[in-house]
This record gives sequence, C-alpha cells and structure tokens, in this order.
Amino acid sequence: MELWYTEKQTEVYGITAKIKETLYTTQTPFQHLAVIDTEQFGRMLVLDGMVQTTIKDEFVYHEMISHVALNTHPNPKRVAVIGGGDGGAIREVLKHPSVEKATLVEIDGEVIRAAKQYLPEIAGMLDDSRVEVLVADGIKHIEESANTYDVIIVDSTEPVGAAIGLFSEGFYANIHRALTKDGILVAQTESPYFNQDIIKKCNVGIRKSFPITRLYLASIPTYPSGLWSFTLGSKTMDPLAVDEREIATLPTKYYTAAIHKAVFHLPQFVADIISE
Repeated sequence: MELWYTEKQTEVYGITAKIKETLYTTQTPFQHLAVIDTEQFGRMLVLDGMVQTTIKDEFVYHEMISHVALNTHPNPKRVAVIGGGDGGAIREVLKHPSVEKATLVEIDGEVIRAAKQYLPEIAGMLDDSRVEVLVADGIKHIEESANTYDVIIVDSTEPVGAAIGLFSEGFYANIHRALTKDGILVAQTESPYFNQDIIKKCNVGIRKSFPITRLYLASIPTYPSGLWSFTLGSKTMDPLAVDEREIATLPTKYYTAAIHKAVFHLPQFVADIISE
C-alpha cells in the first residue's frame, strides 16, 4: 500500500508527496507537529498540516531570509530570529564572522526538540556557543528589547494562530525600536500567487516604520506556488547599494553575490502588488 501526504494549499489546490515513513507526531500547546520522510523531498517538518521545511529544499529559504539582510548591514553583531525553531536561519546567520550573538526566539519548544532529533542538518548549530535559545513569545521579546539587535529575521509560519501578530503593523514598529541605528528587518511574506493581500499588508506596515522597504523573491518548491516573497525594511542601508565585489563568498547553494541584487528585480505582476 502506498502512503501519500497532501497539503491543501488553497481551497482548490495542493501538493502531494509519497511517504516512506511517519517519524514523529505530537500535539503541542500551540499546533500539531509532524515529521515525515518523503520520497521526493526527504524528511519534512509539517505544522498544522502545512509544510515548514524539507531536507531537500530548505537551503533556499534559510539562505535567502538570512544573507540578503546580513550582507546589507555594514557590521551585524547581534541578530535575532523570531520563530525559526528548526534552526536553519540560525545556521546561516552564523556563517557571518561578524556575528557575536544570535538569539532564537521560538514560542513552541517542541519544534526545537523535534528539529534537533529529526532534522540535525538544519538544527545542528543551535548548540553553538554564540547562540541563545529562548522558548518565548517573540512579540513580547521584541517589545522588551529596545535598541538591541542589528538584524531581526522574522522566520514565521503562515499568519494563523500564534503567528498572526507577527504580520502586524504594530509588531513592525516594535521591531524598529528593537533595532540599532543601522538596523535591518527581514520577514517572510508568503506567496505572490496565493497571498497578495498579505504581501500588500506587510509592505504597507513595514513602510510605515522603515524608510527603505524592498520586496524580493526566491523559488522554493514545497511552498505554496513555488514562488516565495520576503520583505526587507532598513533604517539606513539599501540592499541595492551594496557593492557586490565586497560580498564575501560563503558556503551557500542558492545565495550568491550576483543574486543579491537580482532577486529585487520583480516580475510585473509582483511589482503591481506593492505599487497599488
């Protein structure tokens, strides 16, 4: 008998993957968590029926949510990742030698435990001496962290449940206060095919707090539609003003110095979303 996992990404569309084995399932205080091993994408973390990361394509998301901002900031020393309990963004942040401390703020400690056990390729740097792991509410942590971080990465789930507040205008304003004078925010902002309203809302909210606000894209096969957006908000530094020749070569598989600016060149339909 064949077993298949299906994520219903909209009311009329979904993706399906053949399963080798279900490795772990649990109901946490916040969400249903599952780790499954698939034929096509390897081990996969699923929260409330939605794919969060897979062994095969996770590098795209984690590199792109991290390196664009970190290579835009002139000297990032203190970085916070809000959400991101799988540890992938932390792993990428630590590739930058200037980073002295990386703080992970994940509300659901079970995500961290499951990632360490079943996704060690992704979570393997969470025990690094430069990493502080806080099982806490990211919204509250940001409210209490004025002028603390050089870069804040909002590595959230979709805007449902506990994550709804991570997409709000007030949260972006609090992030502005939590950042240092040259601080930069980057947030995942969903699919330009399926979530245009979310992209528009996030762009407007971030623009109200950050004078430099830019949307960029990456291709992630297991995320709804395969095309994913990120929104960067910066106090002073423009990612398009970065000298590509000064970007250090890092051990990456998607992000490169050349792609740093290229991802900001948007298809017209995406540019239209944020210009309306």
